[in-house]
Amino acid sequence: MSVVQNQVGTGETVDKIPNGPGAAAILAAGVGCAAVGIVTLASELSDAVGNLLNFYNPVGALSGKTTVAIIVWLIAWFVLARLWAKESVAMGTVNLVAFILLGIGFVLTFPPVWTLF
Repeated sequence: MSVVQNQVGTGETVDKIPNGPGAAAILAAGVGCAAVGIVTLASELSDAVGNLLNFYNPVGALSGKTTVAIIVWLIAWFVLARLWAKESVAMGTVNLVAFILLGIGFVLTFPPVWTLF
C-alpha cells in the first residue's frame, strides 16, 4: 500500500493512507444488499426466474437468491478494490450511496412491496 505524504503548514510531513480499499468494501456491501432485494423481487414476480433460482429443492429459490447476491457482491468488491486501490475517495458519498443501496435491498425483500408490481 502506498503512502502519500502531505506538507502541513508547520513544516511537518503527515502520512495519508488511501481509503479506497475500505470504501470499496463498504460500497460493495451496499451493492450486495441491493442485489438480494432485486433478485428477490424478480423471483417473486416471475415463476420462471423463481424456478431458475431453485438451486437446492429443500431450500427453494432462496438458495439461488443468496448465491447470486453473493456473486454480485464479490464481483463489485473485486472491481471497486482494483479501481480504488491507491485512491482516496469521499467516504461521506460512499457511505450515503451504500446506505441507499442497503435501503433498496431491505425494502424489496418485503411481500407488501411485491404486490405493488
